[in-house]
Amino acid sequence: MSEENITRIQLDGKEYILIGTAHVSKHSAEQVKEVIEAEQPDSVCVELDEQRYQSIQEGNKWKDMDIFKVIKEKKATLLLMNLAISSFQKRMAKQFGIKAGQEMIQGIESANEIGADLVLADRNIQVTFSRIWGGIGLKGKAMLLMEVIGGIFSKESISEEDLEKMKSQDMLDSMLKEFTEHFPKLKKPLIDERDQYLSQKIKEAKGDKVVAVLGAAHVPGIKEEIHKDHDLKKLSTRPPKSKVPKIIGWSIPVLILAIIAYTFATNPSAGWQQTVSWVLWNGSFSAIGTAIALAHPLTILAAFIAAPITSLNPLIAAGFFAGFVQALIRKPHVRDFENLTEDVFSAKGFWNNKVTRILLVVVLANVGSSLGTFIGGADVIRLFLENL
Repeated sequence: MSEENITRIQLDGKEYILIGTAHVSKHSAEQVKEVIEAEQPDSVCVELDEQRYQSIQEGNKWKDMDIFKVIKEKKATLLLMNLAISSFQKRMAKQFGIKAGQEMIQGIESANEIGADLVLADRNIQVTFSRIWGGIGLKGKAMLLMEVIGGIFSKESISEEDLEKMKSQDMLDSMLKEFTEHFPKLKKPLIDERDQYLSQKIKEAKGDKVVAVLGAAHVPGIKEEIHKDHDLKKLSTRPPKSKVPKIIGWSIPVLILAIIAYTFATNPSAGWQQTVSWVLWNGSFSAIGTAIALAHPLTILAAFIAAPITSLNPLIAAGFFAGFVQALIRKPHVRDFENLTEDVFSAKGFWNNKVTRILLVVVLANVGSSLGTFIGGADVIRLFLENL
């Protein structure tokens, strides 16, 4: 049996066998099967949480999604990012004729075949996302969003040989170093904290011999962290929401309304100018956003009307109304949900599928409205200063 990509650790009378995998490598899936059958471990740990495990077990559940509920619960951006992140991995998996995450599926199947205890060793994906999103700041969010959306347009392909090189320690260290330089605050919740969580779950697995199926990026960290004790409860807490965005969110509309009201009282003509400027800048940018998403003309009109009003209320957004109108006029069919897994392979698919187009409408209407708020707000202030 090849020991390549395998790390063995002896600790407190137990043996831990870590298999470093690439999530779209056929060789990784074959090696997982080979190692588990040869080692006959008491437990098999896989880098999955309950949510992703259920997704694997239940197969394609997209057709059960309620798109109106997604919009109402303000999950459109999160869902769009999820789809975009998975699209590159799925393209590579398709290139090699396997399922993305096949090595995790193989780990589950092999554990069941030998009667080993299956351990879902990863942290809840929603906790990881919230800790990432809450810790990278506004600039980091913008950069991350651009990277993710850029992945939709990527035509990059990769050879099986390159994938195997990615699993070597030297290559991995250089990749993580580059990753940290671009997104320094992202590495902690995405890699470091999960290394700690995974290592603790692996250490707590039943039996004297444990096999862990892991993405190669986590192996170096787990080799270090498994010798320490970690508080799983602490690692699973969601960060408290900052009050700053809420304060800013309410301060801007209060300031804009106060300025316009004062201007109306002193110079009604200038007050009307401010009002028209606010409406045109907000409405136009939000409408342009929905037009970029190739929305229905009535959706574009809804965004134009909603944006100047919703920009004065942080509790609602233009994308909420635009998304609902688009969903009512171009309601997705079951086949749109079923085709999601294929359509996310390309930018054309993202724009053509009725589900992803609705998500794009929501996100781009909000982005446009935000731009309109800053430009319109600046123009309102300009007119106020000119009429002092």
